[in-house]
Amino acid sequence: MLDPRLLRQDPHGVAERLARRGYAFDATAYAALDDQRKTLQTQAEELQAERNQRSKSIGKAKAAGDDIEPLKAAVAGLGERLDAAKTELEQVQAELEAIQQDLPNLPDDAMPDGADESDNRVLREVGTPRAFDFAVRDHVAVGEGLGGLDAPTAARITGARFTVLSGGVARLHRALIAFMLDTHTGTGYTEVNVPYIVNADALYGTGQLPKFGDDLFRLVEPEDYYLIPTAEVPVSNMVAGEIIEPERLPLRYVAHTPCFRAEAGAAGRDVRGMIRQHQFEKVELINIAHPDDSTACHEAMLASAERVLAALELPYRVVDLCGGDIGFSAARTFDLEVWLPSQETYREISSISNTRDFQARRMGARYRDAETGKPRLLHTLNGSGVAAGRALVAVLENHQQADGSVRVPDALVPYMGGLRTIVAA
Repeated sequence: MLDPRLLRQDPHGVAERLARRGYAFDATAYAALDDQRKTLQTQAEELQAERNQRSKSIGKAKAAGDDIEPLKAAVAGLGERLDAAKTELEQVQAELEAIQQDLPNLPDDAMPDGADESDNRVLREVGTPRAFDFAVRDHVAVGEGLGGLDAPTAARITGARFTVLSGGVARLHRALIAFMLDTHTGTGYTEVNVPYIVNADALYGTGQLPKFGDDLFRLVEPEDYYLIPTAEVPVSNMVAGEIIEPERLPLRYVAHTPCFRAEAGAAGRDVRGMIRQHQFEKVELINIAHPDDSTACHEAMLASAERVLAALELPYRVVDLCGGDIGFSAARTFDLEVWLPSQETYREISSISNTRDFQARRMGARYRDAETGKPRLLHTLNGSGVAAGRALVAVLENHQQADGSVRVPDALVPYMGGLRTIVAA
């Protein structure tokens, strides 16, 4: 959530900054609504003060034996006017809060301008895509050939956009997760195991609610429980409502979880294979940082995710997202895109975002200022390190062999019990 003081003091400046990300904020209408709030608040305060004063007069008149009925009638009339003013004030405040909840984060000054993903800035490409001397198959064909990827069975069990993994492919998926967790904990991250079900307050805190409710899987009972769309939600909310002592910062967490997304806005996209599933797994990185350190933390998180892709011997590129492609809560986002030879293009495998104090304000997550001792808003950062399902896709495609087998990257061999090649069962 944006700072309400900034919205009150400079709504037109906020509108100009939000326009960089393609969001049209009617600053004039907002300012008029806020002026109405101020007027109603002043009226309510004046009516309350007058009512209090007249109530005191009734007490004095009663003690003096005077007729208090006219005074009581006047106070009753004030009460009705006060109640009406409070009701109208609550309605206006609710309108302002609804607008505030819908506003995305202000973009970082360094974020590229642009309308959509075609305007994203490629910062660098790492690794050279492999030249194949045989016809490249996509990950579905490779996985099915190994007897380890089965979408039809998943469709019978559940429906579309689910997959059953088995044999060497399932083991490779598990190895990827274990390798990523070990890589990140080995560089200072604390592993956490968190709930896969969260309440509405947690989703509000990280910005999924109320705006993106259609993308969530909501449980029937109790009504405010949801399956997590990403570990970002439960892990970031570990500091919700807390005041963190500055010497503990930054907090660096890593978590492996399944993720559940309805993908309501992605109908018809990536219907084949594991690129876009309703259920998938990620290894998520979360940083809770002092505002002065969040930019450095952002770069460090990017390096952590890159380390995984480099170890898996996967060509990738780093992309700085433009305003038209950046997520709701993010001030700046770096995407890692891995090369998929079957598509002859790069596809996203990790988004690493700095939300500044946007989520912290919603969550009430603060640190204690070392100089003043006063609570200040933290900065929160999140990013996958990396998406396990998409890493599996990339390994199957980039390390496929002419005979249908898949070479296991050296970094994963210890996690595969020494196995260096996955062959058909």
